[in-house]
Amino acid sequence: MVGGGVIGLCTAYYAMKQGHRVTVIERGGPAHDSCSLGNAGMIVPSHFIPLAAPGMVALGAKMMLRPRSPFYVRPRPDADLIRWGALFAKSATAAHVANSAPILRDLHLASRARYQELARDLGDDFGFTKNGLLMLCKTQSALQEEAHTAEMACKLGMEAKVLTPLETARVDPEITMDIAGSVYFPQDGHLTPQIFIERLTKALEAGGVSFLWGAEVTGWGTASGRIVSARTDAGEVAADEYVLAGGAWSPRTVRDLGIRLPMQAGKGYSLTLPKPPQTPRVCSILMEARVAVTPMLSGLRIGGTMEVTGLDLSISWPRVDGILESVPKYFPRFAPGDFENVPVWSGLRPCSPDGMPYVGRFDRYRNLIAATGHAMMGISLGPATGEILADILSDHAPKIDIGALSPDRFH
Repeated sequence: MVGGGVIGLCTAYYAMKQGHRVTVIERGGPAHDSCSLGNAGMIVPSHFIPLAAPGMVALGAKMMLRPRSPFYVRPRPDADLIRWGALFAKSATAAHVANSAPILRDLHLASRARYQELARDLGDDFGFTKNGLLMLCKTQSALQEEAHTAEMACKLGMEAKVLTPLETARVDPEITMDIAGSVYFPQDGHLTPQIFIERLTKALEAGGVSFLWGAEVTGWGTASGRIVSARTDAGEVAADEYVLAGGAWSPRTVRDLGIRLPMQAGKGYSLTLPKPPQTPRVCSILMEARVAVTPMLSGLRIGGTMEVTGLDLSISWPRVDGILESVPKYFPRFAPGDFENVPVWSGLRPCSPDGMPYVGRFDRYRNLIAATGHAMMGISLGPATGEILADILSDHAPKIDIGALSPDRFH
C-alpha cells in the first residue's frame, strides 16, 4: 500500500478484513499531515456532480482574475498541466455529468453505510454525525442554481429540499444566518477526520498491518510485466500486489514505470476554531464563497479554495483572507477577530481532469492498482474505495461498476 492517507488506510482496513497481509508505505512519519487531516470531514452523497462540469472552465477563468477568489491556476510552462487543462475542458460536458452522477452517488452512499459500521467496529467516537448538509445561498441566482441540483438529486433517488431562510433556521437553530435560502441534503453527514484517521490506524496496527514510515517510493523493480518490488528510502518492499494511494504525489510515484497519470494538486486551506461564537449542528457550504463549514469534536472547521499550483504547500494569505471575510456575510455573529492566532492548514488534493477518481488495475502492470484522484472527496469516498480495492485484491467483482474509473481511461 503506497500512501497512508484516508484512501490508503481504508484500503488497508478492508484488505485486512478479507485476510490479506498488508504493509503501508508512507512518505511521512506516524504523525504525518496527510490531505485527509485538514479536510472538511463531510460525507456527501449530494456531491454527485464531478468537478469537470459545464460552465466550470468559464467560471474558473473569471475567478482567476481575483486575488481572493476560491479558484486559481498558477500559469507555468508545464506539459502535464497543459494536458490536464485540455482534458478538463474536454470532460466538462453535460453528458459527462449525466454518466458520472450515478457512479458518484453510489460510491458516496456506500461510504455512508460503511461509516455507520466503522463507528461501531472501531469502538470509539470520531464524531460521525448524520445531520445532513446545508447549501447556504446569499443570492437568488445561487439558490436557483442549487435548486436545479436538488432536482437532479431527486431524480437520482436522493433527498433534497429547497428551503426559505426561516425553514433553514428550523433545520439548524444553533446559528444565526443571513441568507436568501438554502438547499438541504438530509442524507449527508460529517465526522472529525483527525480522530477517524487515528482510530483507523490503531485498528490496523492491532490487526497486524505493518507500517513503513518515512519511506518514499523512489523506484520499482519489474520483471515480465509485473512489479516485484518497491524501492524506498527504507529499503525494498516485495509484494504480490501494489496499491497506489499516494494522493497528489501519485503521478510522480509511477513515472519511472512509464505511466503518465493525468493529475494536478489542488491546494486547499482550513482553520479550526476551538471556541467559535456559535456552533452549528449541521455542516454547510457557503455557496457563492465556495467555503465549507463543519462542526467537529475539535471545534468549528472552515475551509476552502482550489489552487492548482503544483506540489506546493505554501500559503496564499489573500486567499485565506477571502475565506475568512466570507464567513460573517453568512453568519453575522462571526467577526474577523474570531480568527486571530488560529493556525492555517494547507493540503494538496489529488485532482483528475474529469473529476472522477482513479480506481482499478493498470494495464501496463497488472499487479498495480490505482486508488487515487479523489480530489475534495477523499473522506467521503474512502470506505467505498477501500472496499472496492479489497474485492479487486481478492479477485471478487466489486459491488459498484468501476469501468469509468479506470486509471488508463486517458490513454
